[in-house]
Amino acid sequence: MSFSAEVKNELSRIIDEKKCCQMAELAAIIKLSGSININAKQGLSFKVTTENPAIARRIFSLLKSLFDVHADVMVKKNNILKKNNIYYVVVSADMNSNEILKSLGVLKEYHDGTIGFNNKINVDLIKKSCCKKAFLRGAFLASGSISNPEKTYHLEFVSNNQELAEDVMKLLNSFDLGAKIILRKNSYVVYIKEGDKIIDLLNIIGAHNALLELENVRIYKEMRNNVNRLVNCETANLNKTVDAAVRQIESIKLIEEKIGLKKLPPNLREVAELRLNYPDISLKELGQMLNPPIGKSGINHRLRKIEKIAEELRDE
Repeated sequence: MSFSAEVKNELSRIIDEKKCCQMAELAAIIKLSGSININAKQGLSFKVTTENPAIARRIFSLLKSLFDVHADVMVKKNNILKKNNIYYVVVSADMNSNEILKSLGVLKEYHDGTIGFNNKINVDLIKKSCCKKAFLRGAFLASGSISNPEKTYHLEFVSNNQELAEDVMKLLNSFDLGAKIILRKNSYVVYIKEGDKIIDLLNIIGAHNALLELENVRIYKEMRNNVNRLVNCETANLNKTVDAAVRQIESIKLIEEKIGLKKLPPNLREVAELRLNYPDISLKELGQMLNPPIGKSGINHRLRKIEKIAEELRDE
């Protein structure tokens, strides 16, 4: 099961007894995954399409709770790439579909008495903060998806209507979620890419189990990245140390070959002999072997003098 499906199954199990929140959630679902059919004989009907049976049950329950409607539920086998079944929740004209859609803000009546589709979110349904959260929950159930957090952080809502997509984006950003919108083919995609903001949204819509799972993945990835950075840093430092030691030994051997180490001042000769005898130890350890001991910077200073003498011999 995909991470998106896990989130939607969790959201479908949420029990929200507030009628206002139920209205907001159902309105979002119908607006983003519903379709209206007008027939001269049968009148106006609408259906909501989903591949998730838990969401189909959710829609049926909301319609029953809010409008005492026993919607028709149909199942169609999806033969394309052998995907999941497709579920249709259908409300016909004799179930007061017209009044349901108007009360949910899906349809609106104009001044001349005509009725048309309302592309925008009905502000009366999202006056309360709890209703805003419920609308976003319904929007995610209807058209949302979230990537596997082990791969990337990406959450999005898809709509074929620009006005509705812009309203969803504004609603998300009223919670400071940094949502943006792009046009993908013929659809408008409202998306969030920051891990922190996605976690905030999951908390807002009530997907707390998914939130904890995503947070665990983030912590693991952050720890792994920190370990990789430390290893890379240690490796780089070790390589620098090895390169420096090799260069120092080459310089000391050159001096020994050309003029002999006895020609060096006593303090430099002592360090040169130690470096030849102990090529693998650090500068700090070299310094501690002297009598009296000196610090890392002191050893480094003497080795630089030795390398300078070797460079002069090379030039000659």
